[in-house]
Amino acid sequence: MSKIKETSTNFANKQVLSKECLEVYACNVIGGQWSLPICYALINGKLRFGELKKCLPTITERMLILQLRKLEENKIVKRTVYAEVPPRVEYELTPIGYELKPVIKELETWGKKHKAL
Repeated sequence: MSKIKETSTNFANKQVLSKECLEVYACNVIGGQWSLPICYALINGKLRFGELKKCLPTITERMLILQLRKLEENKIVKRTVYAEVPPRVEYELTPIGYELKPVIKELETWGKKHKAL
């Protein structure tokens, strides 16, 4: 995953659009190839890393880790580490993340309708 340099024009444009347009802000937070599929997988509750990986078999472990960190940073996903041996880590949507449920369901409906065209 390439990172946009903070000095680039693209980065500056993205920052301005994100501040001025709430839709662009939302897309920046949940956009990307894996953010929505991860949220969709977590809609029904907590999952461990391996369970989440099984839901998304084509994602690499590295990409899943990066996307989970991004979603956690944006307060969409919560990571809980349990002090057990072996360590247990669970991921779940935060209340903010659960607010995406109707958006994801609407995108699913739209996708079904337009994929058939």
